[in-house]
Amino acid sequence: MAIVKLQCSECRKVYQIPEERMPKDKDIAFPCPACRAIIRVERPGASSANSSPAGPGSEGEALKGDALKARILKRVTDLPPMPQTVFKAREILKDPRSSFQELAKILESDQGIAARVLKMANSAYYGMMGKVSSLQHASVLLGYKTLAEIVSLAGASTVLGSVLEGYGLSAGDLWKHSLGVAFGSRIIAAKKKPDLANDAFAAGLIHDAGKLVLDPYIFERKEAFNLYMEGEAKPFLVAEKQILGFDHAEIAFELCKVWNVPQPLIRAIRYHHSPANGQGDDLAHIVHMADAVSMMSGIGAGLDGLQYEMDDRTMQMLGMQEEDIPAIMVEIVESVQRIAGESQK
Repeated sequence: MAIVKLQCSECRKVYQIPEERMPKDKDIAFPCPACRAIIRVERPGASSANSSPAGPGSEGEALKGDALKARILKRVTDLPPMPQTVFKAREILKDPRSSFQELAKILESDQGIAARVLKMANSAYYGMMGKVSSLQHASVLLGYKTLAEIVSLAGASTVLGSVLEGYGLSAGDLWKHSLGVAFGSRIIAAKKKPDLANDAFAAGLIHDAGKLVLDPYIFERKEAFNLYMEGEAKPFLVAEKQILGFDHAEIAFELCKVWNVPQPLIRAIRYHHSPANGQGDDLAHIVHMADAVSMMSGIGAGLDGLQYEMDDRTMQMLGMQEEDIPAIMVEIVESVQRIAGESQK
Protein backbone atom coordinates (compact mmCIF):
# COMPACT_ATOMS: atom_id res chain seq x y z
CA MET A 1 0.00 0.00 0.00
CA ALA A 2 1.41 3.38 -1.04
CA ILE A 3 1.86 5.90 1.78
CA VAL A 4 1.76 9.69 1.46
CA LYS A 5 3.84 11.62 4.00
CA LEU A 6 2.49 15.01 5.05
CA GLN A 7 4.43 17.43 7.25
CA CYS A 8 3.01 20.36 9.17
CA SER A 9 4.86 23.53 8.23
CA GLU A 10 4.50 24.90 11.77
CA CYS A 11 5.31 22.09 14.23
CA ARG A 12 7.04 19.85 11.63
CA LYS A 13 5.11 16.78 12.75
CA VAL A 14 4.87 14.14 10.01
CA TYR A 15 1.70 12.18 9.24
CA GLN A 16 1.56 9.06 7.10
CA ILE A 17 -1.67 8.66 5.14
CA PRO A 18 -2.53 5.71 2.85
CA GLU A 19 -2.65 6.89 -0.77
CA GLU A 20 -6.08 5.33 -1.22
CA ARG A 21 -7.47 7.68 1.45
CA MET A 22 -6.36 10.76 -0.47
CA PRO A 23 -8.76 12.33 -3.00
CA LYS A 24 -7.33 12.14 -6.52
CA ASP A 25 -8.91 15.16 -8.12
CA LYS A 26 -9.06 17.93 -5.56
CA ASP A 27 -6.89 19.80 -3.09
CA ILE A 28 -7.59 19.38 0.59
CA ALA A 29 -6.84 21.22 3.83
CA PHE A 30 -7.16 20.07 7.42
CA PRO A 31 -5.98 21.26 10.86
CA CYS A 32 -2.82 19.65 12.25
CA PRO A 33 -3.94 17.58 15.27
CA ALA A 34 -0.80 18.63 17.15
CA CYS A 35 -0.66 22.41 16.70
CA ARG A 36 -3.92 23.24 14.83
CA ALA A 37 -2.07 24.90 11.92
CA ILE A 38 -3.70 24.21 8.55
CA ILE A 39 -2.00 21.53 6.45
CA ARG A 40 -2.75 22.04 2.76
CA VAL A 41 -2.28 19.31 0.18
CA GLU A 42 -2.32 20.04 -3.55
CA ARG A 43 -3.31 17.01 -5.59
CA PRO A 44 -2.40 16.41 -9.25
CA GLY A 45 -5.36 17.06 -11.48
CA ALA A 46 -7.11 19.35 -9.04
CA SER A 47 -8.59 22.34 -10.81
CA SER A 48 -9.29 25.79 -9.48
CA ALA A 49 -12.94 24.96 -9.84
CA ASN A 50 -12.76 22.16 -7.34
CA SER A 51 -10.01 23.33 -5.01
CA SER A 52 -12.72 24.87 -2.88
CA PRO A 53 -15.78 22.80 -3.69
CA ALA A 54 -19.23 24.05 -3.13
CA GLY A 55 -21.12 22.73 -0.18
CA PRO A 56 -24.84 22.57 0.45
CA GLY A 57 -26.33 25.65 -1.12
CA SER A 58 -23.02 26.44 -2.88
CA GLU A 59 -21.00 27.72 0.08
CA GLY A 60 -17.33 26.70 -0.15
CA GLU A 61 -15.49 24.36 2.17
CA ALA A 62 -13.22 27.27 3.14
CA LEU A 63 -16.01 28.81 5.22
CA LYS A 64 -15.89 28.03 8.94
CA GLY A 65 -16.78 29.52 12.30
CA ASP A 66 -19.39 32.27 12.48
CA ALA A 67 -19.61 32.67 8.69
CA LEU A 68 -20.37 28.99 8.13
CA LYS A 69 -22.70 28.83 11.13
CA ALA A 70 -24.70 31.77 9.75
CA ARG A 71 -25.08 29.98 6.40
CA ILE A 72 -26.13 26.76 8.10
CA LEU A 73 -28.67 28.40 10.40
CA LYS A 74 -30.38 30.00 7.42
CA ARG A 75 -31.20 26.47 6.28
CA VAL A 76 -32.47 25.15 9.61
CA THR A 77 -36.05 25.75 8.52
CA ASP A 78 -35.52 23.35 5.59
CA LEU A 79 -35.63 20.44 8.05
CA PRO A 80 -38.91 18.71 8.87
CA PRO A 81 -40.17 20.52 11.98
CA MET A 82 -40.62 18.78 15.31
CA PRO A 83 -44.42 18.62 15.60
CA GLN A 84 -45.54 21.40 17.96
CA THR A 85 -48.27 19.04 19.12
CA VAL A 86 -45.60 17.19 21.10
CA PHE A 87 -44.53 20.13 23.26
CA LYS A 88 -48.07 21.45 23.71
CA ALA A 89 -49.22 18.00 24.83
CA ARG A 90 -46.28 17.65 27.23
CA GLU A 91 -47.12 21.00 28.86
CA ILE A 92 -50.70 19.86 29.40
CA LEU A 93 -49.53 16.53 30.83
CA LYS A 94 -47.23 18.32 33.30
CA ASP A 95 -50.13 20.38 34.68
CA PRO A 96 -51.97 18.43 37.43
CA ARG A 97 -55.03 20.64 36.89
CA SER A 98 -55.32 19.75 33.20
CA SER A 99 -58.08 17.56 31.82
CA PHE A 100 -58.05 14.78 29.28
CA GLN A 101 -60.29 16.91 27.06
CA GLU A 102 -57.48 19.49 26.73
CA LEU A 103 -54.97 16.78 25.85
CA ALA A 104 -57.27 15.09 23.35
CA LYS A 105 -57.96 18.40 21.60
CA ILE A 106 -54.21 18.96 21.07
CA LEU A 107 -53.37 15.41 19.98
CA GLU A 108 -56.36 15.07 17.68
CA SER A 109 -55.27 18.23 15.84
CA ASP A 110 -52.39 16.14 14.44
CA GLN A 111 -53.76 12.81 13.25
CA GLY A 112 -50.28 11.54 12.37
CA ILE A 113 -49.05 12.01 15.93
CA ALA A 114 -52.29 10.65 17.39
CA ALA A 115 -51.92 7.47 15.31
CA ARG A 116 -48.28 7.04 16.37
CA VAL A 117 -49.20 7.52 20.03
CA LEU A 118 -51.80 4.76 19.82
CA LYS A 119 -49.42 2.48 17.94
CA MET A 120 -46.67 2.89 20.53
CA ALA A 121 -49.10 2.58 23.41
CA ASN A 122 -50.04 -0.82 21.99
CA SER A 123 -46.42 -1.97 21.63
CA ALA A 124 -44.92 -4.86 23.57
CA TYR A 125 -42.68 -2.43 25.44
CA TYR A 126 -45.60 -0.93 27.36
CA GLY A 127 -47.28 -4.31 27.89
CA MET A 128 -50.56 -3.25 26.28
CA MET A 129 -50.53 -5.29 23.08
CA GLY A 130 -53.82 -4.47 21.35
CA LYS A 131 -55.49 -3.25 24.54
CA VAL A 132 -55.43 0.52 23.94
CA SER A 133 -58.32 1.60 21.73
CA SER A 134 -58.29 5.39 22.12
CA LEU A 135 -56.26 8.27 23.50
CA GLN A 136 -58.55 8.49 26.53
CA HIS A 137 -58.12 4.76 27.08
CA ALA A 138 -54.34 5.24 26.91
CA SER A 139 -54.42 7.94 29.59
CA VAL A 140 -56.44 5.68 31.91
CA LEU A 141 -54.37 2.51 31.39
CA LEU A 142 -50.92 4.06 31.21
CA GLY A 143 -51.16 7.24 33.25
CA TYR A 144 -50.07 10.75 32.33
CA LYS A 145 -46.32 10.25 32.88
CA THR A 146 -46.09 7.26 30.56
CA LEU A 147 -48.34 8.98 28.04
CA ALA A 148 -46.00 12.01 28.06
CA GLU A 149 -43.11 9.66 27.23
CA ILE A 150 -45.06 8.09 24.37
CA VAL A 151 -45.99 11.51 22.98
CA SER A 152 -42.28 12.46 22.94
CA LEU A 153 -41.41 9.22 21.15
CA ALA A 154 -44.15 9.74 18.58
CA GLY A 155 -42.88 13.21 17.71
CA ALA A 156 -39.17 12.42 17.61
CA SER A 157 -39.60 9.30 15.49
CA THR A 158 -40.82 11.48 12.62
CA VAL A 159 -37.49 13.32 12.29
CA LEU A 160 -34.70 11.08 13.61
CA GLY A 161 -34.76 8.12 11.21
CA SER A 162 -32.57 9.55 8.44
CA VAL A 163 -29.34 8.21 6.93
CA LEU A 164 -26.47 10.49 8.02
CA GLU A 165 -23.53 9.68 5.75
CA GLY A 166 -21.26 12.33 7.23
CA TYR A 167 -21.55 10.74 10.66
CA GLY A 168 -21.42 7.19 9.32
CA LEU A 169 -24.98 6.47 10.48
CA SER A 170 -27.32 4.16 8.58
CA ALA A 171 -31.09 4.61 8.53
CA GLY A 172 -32.39 4.15 12.06
CA ASP A 173 -28.99 4.45 13.79
CA LEU A 174 -29.57 7.97 15.10
CA TRP A 175 -33.04 6.96 16.23
CA LYS A 176 -31.71 3.96 18.16
CA HIS A 177 -28.96 5.99 19.79
CA SER A 178 -31.47 8.71 20.67
CA LEU A 179 -33.72 6.08 22.25
CA GLY A 180 -30.76 4.77 24.22
CA VAL A 181 -29.92 8.22 25.56
CA ALA A 182 -33.59 8.93 26.35
CA PHE A 183 -34.03 5.72 28.31
CA GLY A 184 -30.63 6.14 29.96
CA SER A 185 -31.48 9.71 30.96
CA ARG A 186 -34.75 8.61 32.50
CA ILE A 187 -33.07 5.74 34.38
CA ILE A 188 -30.35 7.99 35.80
CA ALA A 189 -32.81 10.75 36.71
CA ALA A 190 -35.15 8.28 38.40
CA LYS A 191 -32.28 7.17 40.64
CA LYS A 192 -30.91 10.60 41.56
CA LYS A 193 -33.25 13.39 40.40
CA PRO A 194 -36.76 11.87 40.11
CA ASP A 195 -38.45 15.20 39.45
CA LEU A 196 -36.39 15.53 36.25
CA ALA A 197 -37.21 12.08 34.84
CA ASN A 198 -39.75 13.22 32.23
CA ASP A 199 -37.69 16.17 31.01
CA ALA A 200 -34.57 13.98 31.00
CA PHE A 201 -36.29 11.51 28.69
CA ALA A 202 -37.39 14.24 26.28
CA ALA A 203 -33.98 15.98 26.27
CA GLY A 204 -32.18 12.68 25.70
CA LEU A 205 -34.45 11.90 22.80
CA ILE A 206 -33.51 15.00 20.78
CA HIS A 207 -30.02 15.72 22.18
CA ASP A 208 -28.34 15.00 18.82
CA ALA A 209 -30.80 16.87 16.60
CA GLY A 210 -27.92 19.12 15.51
CA LYS A 211 -26.49 16.22 13.53
CA LEU A 212 -29.49 16.40 11.20
CA VAL A 213 -28.37 19.90 10.23
CA LEU A 214 -24.60 19.37 10.16
CA ASP A 215 -24.47 16.04 8.34
CA PRO A 216 -24.15 17.36 4.75
CA TYR A 217 -21.41 19.77 5.86
CA ILE A 218 -19.54 16.93 7.57
CA PHE A 219 -19.95 14.77 4.47
CA GLU A 220 -18.57 17.36 2.05
CA ARG A 221 -15.48 17.69 4.27
CA LYS A 222 -15.12 13.94 4.69
CA GLU A 223 -11.46 13.82 3.64
CA ALA A 224 -10.51 16.51 6.15
CA PHE A 225 -12.36 14.70 8.94
CA ASN A 226 -10.80 11.35 8.02
CA LEU A 227 -7.31 12.82 7.99
CA TYR A 228 -7.84 14.66 11.26
CA MET A 229 -9.21 11.59 13.05
CA GLU A 230 -6.47 9.39 11.62
CA GLY A 231 -3.69 11.74 12.66
CA GLU A 232 -4.44 11.64 16.37
CA ALA A 233 -6.96 9.89 18.61
CA LYS A 234 -9.43 12.61 19.56
CA PRO A 235 -13.21 12.79 20.03
CA PHE A 236 -15.18 13.49 16.85
CA LEU A 237 -16.61 16.54 18.62
CA VAL A 238 -13.12 18.07 18.66
CA ALA A 239 -12.84 17.48 14.91
CA GLU A 240 -16.13 19.34 14.40
CA LYS A 241 -14.83 22.33 16.32
CA GLN A 242 -11.49 22.38 14.53
CA ILE A 243 -12.79 21.90 11.00
CA LEU A 244 -16.14 23.71 11.19
CA GLY A 245 -15.50 26.10 14.06
CA PHE A 246 -18.42 24.78 16.17
CA ASP A 247 -20.05 21.46 17.06
CA HIS A 248 -23.42 19.75 16.69
CA ALA A 249 -24.49 20.66 20.25
CA GLU A 250 -24.29 24.36 19.36
CA ILE A 251 -26.38 23.80 16.24
CA ALA A 252 -28.89 21.67 18.19
CA PHE A 253 -29.29 24.61 20.58
CA GLU A 254 -30.31 26.87 17.67
CA LEU A 255 -32.51 24.22 16.05
CA CYS A 256 -34.39 23.58 19.30
CA LYS A 257 -35.15 27.29 19.58
CA VAL A 258 -36.72 27.16 16.12
CA TRP A 259 -38.71 24.11 17.23
CA ASN A 260 -39.89 26.00 20.36
CA VAL A 261 -38.47 23.34 22.67
CA PRO A 262 -38.86 24.32 26.37
CA GLN A 263 -35.88 26.20 27.81
CA PRO A 264 -34.76 23.57 30.37
CA LEU A 265 -34.42 21.02 27.57
CA ILE A 266 -32.64 23.47 25.27
CA ARG A 267 -30.04 24.25 27.93
CA ALA A 268 -29.38 20.57 28.65
CA ILE A 269 -29.02 19.82 24.93
CA ARG A 270 -26.61 22.74 24.44
CA TYR A 271 -24.31 21.47 27.19
CA HIS A 272 -24.74 17.71 26.86
CA HIS A 273 -21.08 17.39 25.80
CA SER A 274 -19.79 20.01 28.27
CA PRO A 275 -22.10 19.83 31.31
CA ALA A 276 -19.61 21.63 33.54
CA ASN A 277 -20.28 24.75 31.43
CA GLY A 278 -24.01 24.50 32.11
CA GLN A 279 -23.82 26.34 35.44
CA GLY A 280 -24.76 23.34 37.56
CA ASP A 281 -27.53 22.15 35.25
CA ASP A 282 -28.38 18.66 36.54
CA LEU A 283 -30.27 17.85 33.35
CA ALA A 284 -27.15 18.47 31.24
CA HIS A 285 -25.12 16.10 33.44
CA ILE A 286 -27.84 13.45 33.23
CA VAL A 287 -28.00 13.55 29.42
CA HIS A 288 -24.18 13.64 29.23
CA MET A 289 -23.83 10.47 31.30
CA ALA A 290 -26.64 8.71 29.42
CA ASP A 291 -24.98 9.64 26.12
CA ALA A 292 -21.67 8.17 27.29
CA VAL A 293 -23.25 4.94 28.56
CA SER A 294 -25.26 4.56 25.35
CA MET A 295 -22.06 5.03 23.33
CA MET A 296 -20.37 2.34 25.45
CA SER A 297 -23.17 -0.05 24.53
CA GLY A 298 -22.53 0.60 20.82
CA ILE A 299 -26.12 1.57 20.02
CA GLY A 300 -26.12 3.62 16.78
CA ALA A 301 -22.80 5.22 17.70
CA GLY A 302 -21.32 5.90 14.23
CA LEU A 303 -18.19 8.04 13.93
CA ASP A 304 -19.28 10.23 16.83
CA GLY A 305 -18.68 7.32 19.19
CA LEU A 306 -14.95 7.28 18.45
CA GLN A 307 -12.87 8.35 21.46
CA TYR A 308 -15.99 9.57 23.31
CA GLU A 309 -15.07 11.15 26.66
CA MET A 310 -17.24 11.51 29.75
CA ASP A 311 -16.59 14.47 32.03
CA ASP A 312 -15.09 13.16 35.29
CA ARG A 313 -17.23 15.61 37.28
CA THR A 314 -20.54 14.28 36.00
CA MET A 315 -20.72 11.09 38.05
CA GLN A 316 -19.64 13.01 41.14
CA MET A 317 -22.34 15.63 40.52
CA LEU A 318 -24.98 12.93 40.17
CA GLY A 319 -23.70 10.78 43.02
CA MET A 320 -23.18 7.82 40.68
CA GLN A 321 -20.49 5.13 40.88
CA GLU A 322 -18.73 3.20 38.11
CA GLU A 323 -20.36 0.01 39.34
CA ASP A 324 -23.77 1.56 38.50
CA ILE A 325 -22.93 1.66 34.78
CA PRO A 326 -23.32 -2.03 33.75
CA ALA A 327 -26.89 -2.28 35.06
CA ILE A 328 -27.86 0.98 33.34
CA MET A 329 -26.29 -0.25 30.10
CA VAL A 330 -28.21 -3.53 30.20
CA GLU A 331 -31.50 -1.71 30.80
CA ILE A 332 -30.78 0.71 27.93
CA VAL A 333 -30.03 -2.09 25.47
CA GLU A 334 -33.13 -4.07 26.46
CA SER A 335 -35.38 -1.00 26.21
CA VAL A 336 -34.08 -0.01 22.77
CA GLN A 337 -34.41 -3.53 21.42
CA ARG A 338 -38.00 -3.73 22.59
CA ILE A 339 -39.22 -0.45 21.14
CA ALA A 340 -36.96 0.59 18.23
CA GLY A 341 -38.55 -1.66 15.64
CA GLU A 342 -42.11 -0.87 16.70
CA SER A 343 -41.65 2.89 16.57
CA GLN A 344 -40.13 2.94 13.07
CA LYS A 345 -42.71 0.70 11.34
